[in-house]
Amino acid sequence: MTTHKVALVTGANKGIGLEIARQLAQSGITVFLGARDFARGQQAVAALASSGVNAEVVEIDLNDDQTIAAAAQVIGDRYGRLDILVNNAGIIDAEDGPPSIATIGAARRLMETNFIGTLAVTQAMLPLLRQSPAGRIVNLATTLGSLAINGDPSSPYYEARLIGYNASKAALNMLTIQLAAELKGTGIAVNSVAPGYVKTDLTGNNGFMTAEEGARLPVEYALLGEGAVSGRFVEPAGNAPW
Repeated sequence: MTTHKVALVTGANKGIGLEIARQLAQSGITVFLGARDFARGQQAVAALASSGVNAEVVEIDLNDDQTIAAAAQVIGDRYGRLDILVNNAGIIDAEDGPPSIATIGAARRLMETNFIGTLAVTQAMLPLLRQSPAGRIVNLATTLGSLAINGDPSSPYYEARLIGYNASKAALNMLTIQLAAELKGTGIAVNSVAPGYVKTDLTGNNGFMTAEEGARLPVEYALLGEGAVSGRFVEPAGNAPW
């Protein structure tokens, strides 16, 4: 057992997930770095260790229920609880696009990973989060998951028509809303956090923010203290419209 808080960050072997893991560990959190590829996860943990930051790797593939269950078992056996779950893992798909031309396969893959996979991880970790005096769930969202912004011709994101990706993130926001309501009064806070346009492999290294900058808001919500808000959709500028 540990007196430190225990966190799981999915999709954490690179990009913003790795930076979230780094910043949580630097805050004194015991961090499990979730990776679909265990070897890549080990490499990421070694890279963190070389900079003086400790973390543990756990294999977790959002499309493989066995790895999800096994990860929950490892965390439960080791620490008996989980204080922070950062649902960071997600994908884009080259066959995604506007509704008229996106392939059905791409839409299905995006929903399976970004929404259903995240739901599966959350369900598996909830028993451990319930053992925490103040559980925190952070769902990595995006402004593209906002129905209001998708429907606003004045928005700079209006032309970003990626039916599979945007719909998967809108569904993730629905998870945040419903789970926050279901867990009201339990001490577990659930929020959707859009980190901003971050330079990572996911964005083709386009963006306005470094991974370090993009990790700050998710980390802030992972570390919310007593009286934490729940059921919010936030971005760096403040509350985001659903």
